[in-house]
Parts: sequence; C-alpha cells; structure tokens
Amino acid sequence: MQDSDIAVVGHFAIDSIRLPSRSSPFVVLGGSVTYVSFVAKRLEASAAIISKVGGDFPEAYMWWLGQEGIDLSSVLRHEDEQTTRFDLKYSKDLANRTLRLKGKASPIEVSDLPQALKAKAVHVAPIDGEISCDVVEHLKKHTEVLSLDPQGLLRRFDKSGKATCRLRVDKHLLSLVNIYKSSQQEICALTGCPDLNEAIKAVHDYGVKNVIVTLGVKGAVLSVERTVYQVPACPSSVVVDPTGAGDVFIGGFLTEYSRQKDSYWCACVGSAAASLVIEGIGPTFFGKKEEIYRRATSIYEKEN
Repeated sequence: MQDSDIAVVGHFAIDSIRLPSRSSPFVVLGGSVTYVSFVAKRLEASAAIISKVGGDFPEAYMWWLGQEGIDLSSVLRHEDEQTTRFDLKYSKDLANRTLRLKGKASPIEVSDLPQALKAKAVHVAPIDGEISCDVVEHLKKHTEVLSLDPQGLLRRFDKSGKATCRLRVDKHLLSLVNIYKSSQQEICALTGCPDLNEAIKAVHDYGVKNVIVTLGVKGAVLSVERTVYQVPACPSSVVVDPTGAGDVFIGGFLTEYSRQKDSYWCACVGSAAASLVIEGIGPTFFGKKEEIYRRATSIYEKEN
C-alpha cells in the first residue's frame, strides 16, 4: 500500500436498495468504505481501502473502483466466503429505513492490515461488527488522524437478519480516536445519555477532539473541543436515495481536515458532498469538485 491521504477500513457491501418509487430493488456497491473513498477521490485526495470480500463480489466493482484510482491492494478476496450483503427498505418519505443483513464477510484481523500502512487520516468504518479494538489500536500507530463511525459496532442482528441496537460497546475505542461521527440515535445509545449535549460531552471526555452528529435534513452538529457549531443541511436539487449520506459527510470532512483546514469548513464540505450523493442511486453520483466547494462556500459564508 502506497502512502495515502485517506485510508478507510471496513467491509464492502452489496446493497439491495428498495425505494418507494420502484417495485424492484436497485442492487449496488455499498459499505462506508465505498462512499468515503469515492468522495475523497472527487476532492482529488488519494484513497485506499482495507476490506474483505467473498467470491461473490463482482469483478466489475473492483474494475470500477480501480478506474476511480482507489488503492485496492489491501482488499482481501476469499473465494470460499461471502461478501456482506444488506437489504435496505425505505419509507415513503425516505426518512426511515429497515435494514436486514443477508450475508456477512469474515472479520478484519490485525494480520489483514498492510505492514506498510501510512495515511494522513484513517477512517474506521465497521458496518457489521467486523473491526475489533485490537485492529483500531494497530491503526492508531500508522496515522496522525484516526476517525471512527461506530454504526457497525452498535448493530446486532437476529436470525432473520433484522438489525437492532447493541447496548454494550468497548468504549476504550473512543480514547483512541481524534474524530467521532455518528447519528444522534447512535451517540445516545453508545454513551447511554438520552440528551444530545450530554452525549457529546461524554465522547469528549474520552479525549476526542472533534465530535460530529448527523441529523438528516436538519444538518449536523459539530463540537470542536466542546465548542458547538450548527452545520446546516445543504439543499439538494432532488432527493433520490439517502443511502451513504453520512459516510459522504465524513469523507468530505476528513479529506479537508487532512489538508489542515478549519473544522467548520470541513463540515461544510461534508454537508455539500452529502447533498450531492443523495441526488443519485447509491454511490453513482458525487458531482464535480467545483460544485461541492461552491455549495460548501454558500454555507460557510453565511456563518462567517
């Protein structure tokens, strides 16, 4: 693995996305690693993925990622295993979704990590509990900035694949990261604090510098060393598919953060990038770099 601006760790997914406007699902490449790396490349950063897939992972997806210039040298393929698969069904207004696990790749182990790993920022993005604390501790040694989205650690799945919230997560993970990002529901579940401000404070208490809480159409909250900013949601031309919006947000944020930009600007870029990806299906539309920055500037200048 060559030195990268952004390295993303977690499982790929093959997503069946069921939208109310269509009777049959869209089957698309998914997983946080996909969305984060794509937006990093759109912003002209180098990106690498550390992941595991099964023999059912389409070669066309590998070709597509390679054509985008993403480093796939640390994507391990096990022909006798399966790729993580999800079924996502959205409500009529796209505000809620039902998630079911249909297949699961094997966990990512310390031995799976490249020995030569070096990146300006590493984003830990589990989607089905595939990353352990030992892996995160190892990643910490290879980057200046470690970011975590705990969504995949907070999920548990019953025998039918239905997702529910896991109440116990090793909070030692928080002491390892510089940047934390999740939804409001997830941060409240992780900390046990029903109040958002108290939950953010609890994450800061572990030494996390930047805490980001995405709020859907209400934008996001950014807390930098306990100074809180409201980040507006950037308007979209049309909302087609909200899948991956939070991942694109942190991808935009991290890319700018790795360039030593101020955190509020980074969040504006994240909001702008998220507003574009939801205008298409899955990871098929990210807009041009110039449009991301134009939308980000429109938010940033209103607050400064």
